[in-house]
Amino acid sequence: MDWNKIKQVVLAATAAGVMTATALTAQAAGVEVAGVKLDDTVTVANTPLKLNGAGIRYKAIFKVYVAALYLKDKKNTVPDVLASQGPRRVTIVMLRDVSNEEFGRGFMSGIHQNTEKSEKMKLTSQFLRFGELFASVPELKKGDVMVLDWVPNVGSVVSLNGKKMGEPYPDILFYNALLRIWLGESPVDKSLKKAMLAETD
Repeated sequence: MDWNKIKQVVLAATAAGVMTATALTAQAAGVEVAGVKLDDTVTVANTPLKLNGAGIRYKAIFKVYVAALYLKDKKNTVPDVLASQGPRRVTIVMLRDVSNEEFGRGFMSGIHQNTEKSEKMKLTSQFLRFGELFASVPELKKGDVMVLDWVPNVGSVVSLNGKKMGEPYPDILFYNALLRIWLGESPVDKSLKKAMLAETD
């Protein structure tokens, strides 16, 4: 995949082809979702974070990945999550192989659907740099683990299988834009949003 295509994914992502999702709520200690074991707590920047909720992301009938949200204290509303202080983490564990173009399109579509125009203008350079990550990895394979951390005074830190990918993205607006892929007004799937917020009927 060449850089021109990456730019098209970043700048012209649309809602078409966005994956659908079904989710399971993860609330108990040491939960397992789709065969993926999730720790009840993780440590980011020397701060213990609790598993807020996790779910399965589907495309059609195929399981794509497990997404888990970690916060200092459990939150059940989007405003509370976005306003939460201290570190945060989203862990994504792939359940099948996905091309960088497909994965990148899903991410960038979610961002564009849930980010105000004024914020897009402020974050254009960071979005473009984020798009380059997908060009650097031809394919995400089953079992790969992508981690998106917010570290105060550092920024958004992205890693794949424990290896840091590029430099941090300094603006909290950028991390919140990532969170809104799953938690925004037009999330990739409402059931996955509900699971990450640990909502119950």
